[in-house]
Amino acid sequence: MTAPVTLRRALGRWDLTAIGINQVIGSGIFLLPSAVTQQVGTWAALAFAFAGLASLLVALCFAEVGSRFEVTGGPYVYTRAAFGRFVGFEVGWMQWVTRITSWAGVANGIPLALAFYFPAMATGLPHTLFILGLFGALAGINLLGVRQGAWAVNFFTVSKLLPLGLFILIGLFFVQPEPFAIYPSVSWAEGSAAGLLLIFAFGGFDVVPVPAGEASNPRGQVPFAMITTIAAVTAVMLLAQVVTMGTLPGLNDSSTPLADAAFVFMGAGGALMIGLGSVISMTGNNAGQVLTSSRMLFALAEHGELPARIADVHPRYRTPHVSILASTGIAVALALSGSFVALATASAIARLVTYTGVAAATLRLRSPDHDGRVRPPTFRTPLGALVPVLAMAVSVIILVGASREQLIGGAAALALGAVVFFLNDRVTGGPARRESVSHEASVTLDRV
Repeated sequence: MTAPVTLRRALGRWDLTAIGINQVIGSGIFLLPSAVTQQVGTWAALAFAFAGLASLLVALCFAEVGSRFEVTGGPYVYTRAAFGRFVGFEVGWMQWVTRITSWAGVANGIPLALAFYFPAMATGLPHTLFILGLFGALAGINLLGVRQGAWAVNFFTVSKLLPLGLFILIGLFFVQPEPFAIYPSVSWAEGSAAGLLLIFAFGGFDVVPVPAGEASNPRGQVPFAMITTIAAVTAVMLLAQVVTMGTLPGLNDSSTPLADAAFVFMGAGGALMIGLGSVISMTGNNAGQVLTSSRMLFALAEHGELPARIADVHPRYRTPHVSILASTGIAVALALSGSFVALATASAIARLVTYTGVAAATLRLRSPDHDGRVRPPTFRTPLGALVPVLAMAVSVIILVGASREQLIGGAAALALGAVVFFLNDRVTGGPARRESVSHEASVTLDRV
């Protein structure tokens, strides 16, 4: 009997780190400084630091549970092992919905940014052709191999960090102390609004462990990548906020704060550098979305929660070619139709589901009930149960800050996920057993 074709383990710890940084630093960093300052004034820089700390609490939970597994799927696999098939599916489903809608939204932002220089890109056929070409090129790269997909992500990650690094290094010499002299009082509503903005801004690091089935040593590499990602993005976002606050008069009224600040101390060349950097950043974010969203879909199918065909691996390139094409096709449809705007309202609850699920799984998998059923962790979060509990508190903050529209959107996405789950069971007669599933996945399949 011919052995099944499996994914190639070709990713290293810096590849996983680049995936994380690339997904967190998208378009938001170029717009957030004014949005956050409008809510909390001079406290904005401290708010970025607190958001980084809150994200670190969640990332530490990801690091611990990620050090137990070697398969593709990330949060889906963790919560399934801890709480069973249905909970795991809902976590994986919501994470995929968030990624696919974010992908479509950011993809629409690229031609709109280019329209500043080429107005025809804003609408019509040029807009459509650009999006089709972008999606086709990135999907093609990822179909050729995970190594090629990782190279694209690495290239865009470095390319987006270079202009941001120059902005920070040069801008620090021009920062004025006056904007930091007065700290106004902040209402609960203003603080909550800023907190929700920042939690969204730091979102994306949850994709780091998703392609673990293609990492050479995921149990050691995932913890490193999770912590390094949060440390790096916190430093970049915090310093960018400080430079913008300290150099740009009238920050609250700016719709392009980083570009406007760069113009102040670097002139038109600096503004152009940041403008092009935002386009590169959004393109890189799209490159990462192809890689990670397809692996989410692959993991669900590999465990029998979606049609088995979606989990097929290309015999030559050893990539999940069906899930790549499926995710790309759905994202293209959302991007061109504009329907991603309505679906994006579910993203607040999706993050709540993912973060809470992984934090709870951290505690659950520590229980004696799971001894021998999953591997012991190679990394443990400090302070016992405190970190997972605080990580769940971060998720509650998301829930408290969510709007009625976001709550309804999240509930609708969860309900749709439940329909897909039970419909698949009805059609297939239960979760499929696949010979290629690794030890951890097999244990999870036998969970309930």
